[in-house]
Amino acid sequence: MAQEKLKMVALGDIILGDDSEYYVNSIRPMLESFDVRIGQLEVPYTLRNEVLDGLSREPERLNPLKGVMDIMTMSGNHLYDAKDVGVEDSIAKLDELGILHTGAGMNLAEARKPAVFTKNGTRIGVLNYNCVGASANKASDKKPGGAYVDIYTRYELGDVANPGGAAEKIYTYPDPVSMDAMLDDIHALRENCDVLCVYFHKGIVHMPVKLADYERFVCHAAVDAGADVIFASHSHILHGIEVYRGRTIYHGLCNGIAWVPSLSPKYIFKNAKKNDVFDPEEWTRNRIARFGFVPDEAYPTYPFHPEAVSTVFATCKVENGKIVKTGFIPAIVGTDGAPRVCGRKDGGEEVLAYMKKITEKAGLPAQFAWDGDEVAVLKG
Repeated sequence: MAQEKLKMVALGDIILGDDSEYYVNSIRPMLESFDVRIGQLEVPYTLRNEVLDGLSREPERLNPLKGVMDIMTMSGNHLYDAKDVGVEDSIAKLDELGILHTGAGMNLAEARKPAVFTKNGTRIGVLNYNCVGASANKASDKKPGGAYVDIYTRYELGDVANPGGAAEKIYTYPDPVSMDAMLDDIHALRENCDVLCVYFHKGIVHMPVKLADYERFVCHAAVDAGADVIFASHSHILHGIEVYRGRTIYHGLCNGIAWVPSLSPKYIFKNAKKNDVFDPEEWTRNRIARFGFVPDEAYPTYPFHPEAVSTVFATCKVENGKIVKTGFIPAIVGTDGAPRVCGRKDGGEEVLAYMKKITEKAGLPAQFAWDGDEVAVLKG
């Protein structure tokens, strides 16, 4: 089959709830302009676990994704909030909608299985791994959950005589066994697709600029093994972009669409439920102290770091089965919580300036230039 040109776009975390069609419609024209659409399903959707009662996580909330999303990655730190049925019902709903998925399964073999989508004669392969959160989210041979790369953390006091106090140095590095499993998956997929994407759930949540040690390490290893582009979500705030060996690494795509009024400090839980994995009320109650920021009250359904109103949609142009150009479409989240694409003259310059700043502060090698109302990532 002859290979034609195609355009691919990747979104960050997607959380839909009330009025889900309204939020998807805010970027629907943009999504419809692409041939391949990828995003991260951040939370489970089921009617069979009461921990989600009142959070608008009925599977039908995902209906507006039909026809505008092609592949959803699923492995993350909230995948197992509703336990086995949350994984099972979320997968079943995506199957019903005709959306491919990767990163989650009823066992580890299923979770590690790639999504392969053929468009215009080009085979796009996607793998997905979680690097953060509780071990309950991990799949095993007999347990539902997500594919993962385990990350170890080591704390050092440095030269401060303060045992038991705050660490001066924090080192993070991947577990070699799960890392090797990821590399095996990439090597196997490399033989069966033209464009290979790896999507990580990683990063320091709600923290501007900073990347943990392991992040560049696992991304570089994925590229060395054969990945053509790396996407990432989880931090709920933009992180910088890196060009490594000619491949683009999006270290943090912020949010794609995120409707989560239950995370607002003033949200009132009615008959809140919890299980041994997830307590939604406790998560909200301790969130400010845990992450060190106060959400802007003007964003009741989008209670994230104030800088998270700037977001981007990663873009790839593919010709003859190869990525020939990468970039991003700037977007700004309104006070209604809906993301909206912004051109160069109506907010795009501000988003680009922010991306330049966080990329430079993180010491990442990448440069940018306008290409119409899209920003190109320069390879040179």
